[in-house]
Amino acid sequence: MTQSQDAAAASDILHDGVTMWTAFGDVYLATVLPVSVENWRNPSSSDAGIARAFPQRAGLFRRLWQFGRAVVAGLLAAGLLGVAPAKAEDHVLRVGVQKYGTLVILREQHALEAALKPLGWTVSWTEFPGGPQLLEALNAGALDFGTTGEAPPVFAQAAGAPLLYVGVEPPSPKGEAILVPQDSPIHSIADLRGKRVALNKGSNVHYLLVQALASVKLLPADIEPVYLAPADARAAFEQGAVDAWVIWDPFYAAGQAATHARVLTDAQGLAPNRQFFLATKDFAAAHPDVVKLTMAQVLTTDEWAATHQPEAARLLAPKLNLPEEVVATALSRMGYGAGPMTAEAAEGQQRIADTFRALKLIPVPVDVSAALWQPKS
Repeated sequence: MTQSQDAAAASDILHDGVTMWTAFGDVYLATVLPVSVENWRNPSSSDAGIARAFPQRAGLFRRLWQFGRAVVAGLLAAGLLGVAPAKAEDHVLRVGVQKYGTLVILREQHALEAALKPLGWTVSWTEFPGGPQLLEALNAGALDFGTTGEAPPVFAQAAGAPLLYVGVEPPSPKGEAILVPQDSPIHSIADLRGKRVALNKGSNVHYLLVQALASVKLLPADIEPVYLAPADARAAFEQGAVDAWVIWDPFYAAGQAATHARVLTDAQGLAPNRQFFLATKDFAAAHPDVVKLTMAQVLTTDEWAATHQPEAARLLAPKLNLPEEVVATALSRMGYGAGPMTAEAAEGQQRIADTFRALKLIPVPVDVSAALWQPKS
């Protein structure tokens, strides 16, 4: 290897390590878990949801977090992080995806790489368990572009993340739901009072839960939330450690198929469940042409998936490690037709932000209009 190749390889390794610890450390323990890092450091905190659901993991997670933060702090002190993140001049578009959705189809078709190659750009893809984790990586400078549901950008904007809404998919309220075990005595939303409800904190389903509770005049304080990432939430649900699980596709379709869970309610009439495409402010300002071309590819992929759902299911099933019929169910509940942000979508996001602020789920008011991309024509 040449010296420059060695340096590039070292940079890639360092970038991957920092991204992992950023995502696993503060993100997993402060966003996926119930409260702040300060409360997590105190193992006696009554809010340590994962410690209650999985007490054998609590010490391990805490030690991993402390070690990871020490590593990152050391790298920062040494000035080594300056070579880690891919900068614009590297001509690499860093895209964050979740387990499922239009961007995952785009990744598997390699169409974005083909579209950007004439401009001298390549694409790197990083998968996250949920929107909050993805946006934490974006906020940390490890991503340029990604997609999440409706709640994560509100939480991220409240935390000062430099994000912009650059596109949106139509609502898909059938794609998220509150599940209960088949033999559960819970038969209405009102029956959730006092129950343990698993969800990924700050994710799209957070708003569904808030709205579902409000529909029967309950508040989040009237239940016991257990904040877990989807995989841990499913394990807790199957083990009976929680009474209900608020989840989105494809985890929803997979969990229902595997556990024969009952749907207490989906989001119809409660929450729109839109998917948003987001970029950092700096990247969108410096490379609007790349953002526009990426969104054009998203739309093309969306249009293809809408009319080729069986083919899309066959494409995604092995990548998701899910049965084809489960993926097909999830695809049938997606909203298709990605495009620029609309006034309706922005107003919907503002309602979510105002609701979360009123419930003190976010510490400051959020002005969604300040995060709308205004590209020059």
